[in-house]
Amino acid sequence: MCGIVGVLAAPGTKADRDVLEDMLERVRHRGPDAVGFLLDGALGFGVARLSIVDLAAGDQPMGNEDGSIRVAFNGEIYNHVALREELSRKGHRFRTRADTEVIAHAWEERGERCLEAFNGMFALAVWDAREQRLFLARDRMGEKPLYYAVTEGGLVFGSELRAVLAHPGVSHEIDPAGVARYLTYDCVPDPDSMIRGVAKLPPGHSLSISDGGITLRRYWDVRFHPEPAVDEITWRDEIRRGLDEAVRLRLGGDVPIGCFLSGGIDSTAVVTTAAKLRSGLRTFSVGYADSPHDERRFARLVADRLGTIHEELVVSPADAGSLLERLGDVLDEPIADMSFVPLHLLSCAARRTVTVALTGDGGDELFAGYPAMGAQWWHEGAARLPRPIRAALARFAGRGHAPEPLRRFLFGLDLPTAARNQVLIGGLPPAAHAVLLAPALREAVGGFDAYHDLQRVLEGCQTGDRAERLIYQYCKVYLAGQNLVNADRASMAASLELRAPFLDHTFAELTTRIPSALKLQGLRRLKRLLKDALVDRLPPEIVARGKRGFGVPFGAWFRGPLSSVLHRTLAADAVRAGGVFDPLAVSALVAEHVSGRRDHARILWSILTLELWRRAQRL
Repeated sequence: MCGIVGVLAAPGTKADRDVLEDMLERVRHRGPDAVGFLLDGALGFGVARLSIVDLAAGDQPMGNEDGSIRVAFNGEIYNHVALREELSRKGHRFRTRADTEVIAHAWEERGERCLEAFNGMFALAVWDAREQRLFLARDRMGEKPLYYAVTEGGLVFGSELRAVLAHPGVSHEIDPAGVARYLTYDCVPDPDSMIRGVAKLPPGHSLSISDGGITLRRYWDVRFHPEPAVDEITWRDEIRRGLDEAVRLRLGGDVPIGCFLSGGIDSTAVVTTAAKLRSGLRTFSVGYADSPHDERRFARLVADRLGTIHEELVVSPADAGSLLERLGDVLDEPIADMSFVPLHLLSCAARRTVTVALTGDGGDELFAGYPAMGAQWWHEGAARLPRPIRAALARFAGRGHAPEPLRRFLFGLDLPTAARNQVLIGGLPPAAHAVLLAPALREAVGGFDAYHDLQRVLEGCQTGDRAERLIYQYCKVYLAGQNLVNADRASMAASLELRAPFLDHTFAELTTRIPSALKLQGLRRLKRLLKDALVDRLPPEIVARGKRGFGVPFGAWFRGPLSSVLHRTLAADAVRAGGVFDPLAVSALVAEHVSGRRDHARILWSILTLELWRRAQRL
């Protein structure tokens, strides 16, 4: 795992090493073990390395035998050993055991088709000096980030937004549409960002730059090919085999590896398999004292059954408050996900004994495990009510008297299907934004409707099946745009690499062959197929549990021990100075929440996160 940065300067100019060093310093936390640079005329690479494979000889940038191909790489190619053997048989000579060197030789052998052979998570840059061509690519599911900007001085890219912003040619202007997207989705989904002129390379895409031209290409996507003739017993067997292989591949490396364990189905499935393959496995869980969000007992139950070396972290309001004071520096871009706090603190704790941790990320998206997905059919039925009734229910929800899950359900009744699904996932409907925004920004946003982005997303979904389209939307917007960004930033800020076996692309492709009727069977039967496939491996108490999110008690903490942080951060003068939010509207939300009249924890977290990020980045 690494942090990478780079520039391809305009023709006739050279890459500036001082600028590269400044950019790389912004992502040094991603790679604390070594730094390396490549300058070749207009091309410049910088890499901050977190050593995991071939600790002594794996520094980057790295290339082929004659140096005509050079690679800067963030991530892991899990099948690099098999690929090295294949390439060696074809005459390629290797100097290291590093997967980065495999990328260089695979490019030399196959060109951009080499991506098809990689099983891994990655953001990579290849410089082909023979063709004077820069090639960027991102992994299929979106585990590793890559930002870029096209400026008057050339192309700039980096692992994080802050690295790109360190280049003097990149705008620092907040994009009003980015704010609207953030409030709508709790994140800014790719290919957009919060900064005007800076883009994210989407998952499963590559970007090629040569002769002054730029070509964006999709090389992989979630494609559904259901096989209804296959019986359920066969699917269970394939799920077990596929997950076992995905976990096995992700246990490779020359450093200590552990697992995050929540006590839910997905993380328990990963830990159960990993414990069979690696003795003395370390597991880590997080919880809160005297809180309904505390689930440590379930994680402890699994750890005791499997005999793992288990560590628990109890997050207190003081711990959370201390992180809030520096959250703007830790965050690379605003993400309205409260779980960032416990996830980052757990990553810091785990990093004391391991360098890599496996997680259960992706299981809910691929197997339709979120309650909002199970409630889809209720939503569709209610959406057939007469329009005046739907509008009245939406107005009732807007007054904030109902519990939040019901408010979201009612909010979405008068919206198109994809937008209705998004309301259940999170964020605010665009119609609710205006009252929150500062007048100038409100005018700049104008009639922009961030839900229109969903039309663009779903154009890539080549199926008419409602459940499959729902899974596709979750994978593209929620998983890639929020969950994986949250996981990457929270862990890499602690120099910890996370690996997600469920996101192995061959396993994901397996799930797309399973008919949707076996995956989505209503609210009371979430992930039944996955549970049935693993029932003989999992404690019955875990199988019987309902889905629980990674909850955080900020609602209560904002009314009690963290109310002073909330008042200080969102004070009217400080909010007014930023020019993003209306200070009177924000103050009203704070007052209503702290008094207990209404629960505004989620929207306050969204506002708080953006404000802390904006101030830290001096935007």
